[in-house]
Amino acid sequence: MTDRPGGRPRFRLGFLTHVQGRADDRGRTDFTAAYRDAQELFVVADELGFDVGWVAQHHVSLGGGGLPSPWTFLAYAAARTRHIRLATAITVLPLEDPVRLAEDVAVVDTLSGGRVEIGVGSGGSELEYAAFGRDVAHKRELTSEGLAVLRRALANEEVGAPGFTIQPAARDFTDRVWQGVFSQPGAEYAAAAGSNLLLNRATYGYDEPTDEVQRPWADAYLAAWEQPRAPRIGLSRFIFPAADRRTALAQIGPDVLAAAQRFSVRGAFPAGIDTEEALRRFHSFYGHPDELIEQLRRERVLPVATDLIAQFNPAVVDQDAAIRALELIATEVAPALGWQPVSTAEPELAGA
Repeated sequence: MTDRPGGRPRFRLGFLTHVQGRADDRGRTDFTAAYRDAQELFVVADELGFDVGWVAQHHVSLGGGGLPSPWTFLAYAAARTRHIRLATAITVLPLEDPVRLAEDVAVVDTLSGGRVEIGVGSGGSELEYAAFGRDVAHKRELTSEGLAVLRRALANEEVGAPGFTIQPAARDFTDRVWQGVFSQPGAEYAAAAGSNLLLNRATYGYDEPTDEVQRPWADAYLAAWEQPRAPRIGLSRFIFPAADRRTALAQIGPDVLAAAQRFSVRGAFPAGIDTEEALRRFHSFYGHPDELIEQLRRERVLPVATDLIAQFNPAVVDQDAAIRALELIATEVAPALGWQPVSTAEPELAGA
């Protein structure tokens, strides 16, 4: 976390939902309930003083999430909240028309009074790419090309055809574009592009702890940063506080194990994984708030982060437990790490 004058830590607190409902015995998900519950989390987080609410985009769930149209969702969230910023982590950029995406972003930003931030990335689902007629083998090139157009559109420059600019005109998005990365070269590329950095809750294909793997990426990003404004690093982490470790484990254990087993089939995690190893692989922080505070103080990437983003995915926890976890994060965990809600904090980062 970067330092404020006087040495006090400075970071924004966010939460991320994948809007993932629980499927029934026939494999069907009640998305009406899932969307309603996710909207309620935005309202609760707004009231608790969270700085940013993030959603993830998924066109097919594959156990990952159920929201294909994040900007429609965020427009509704804008009408139900007053202060919380509205963001994506991530929008799968190669599957979007970047000009249309810029229009959606500008509309939601206008409706919300300038509260929008956009995180983009390449995704990686072969099925999603096939469904949209894109070649997953060229996802990096498609992301770079799309991001260049998106940036021009959000800067109110001509895009698509001579004389065409988006409406409504976008506000300044210079420091409101984020890129999700999964490697050190990706982090360096994000810095060169002038994007804020988004780091995933966990790394896949590594045996080392996630923070050991990601800290060099963050350091490389900071070393490569050449913009006049301060760099920003968003750190997503699985954080689930509860009354005690046993209560937390009962809520998250089965879902985390099931997700890890799916990752094992894809080769990202080793075969025969158990719950304890699954929780380690997902770099999970769970249990009593005091335990989480102690664990997060040892987190290697957190000292250089400007944003801490809590999520419960891949667990699909009961709504009451999710709300209680947000309350504990905002009232006990984050304050112990130096966070203050907006009402009592110093001014936010420039443009945030």
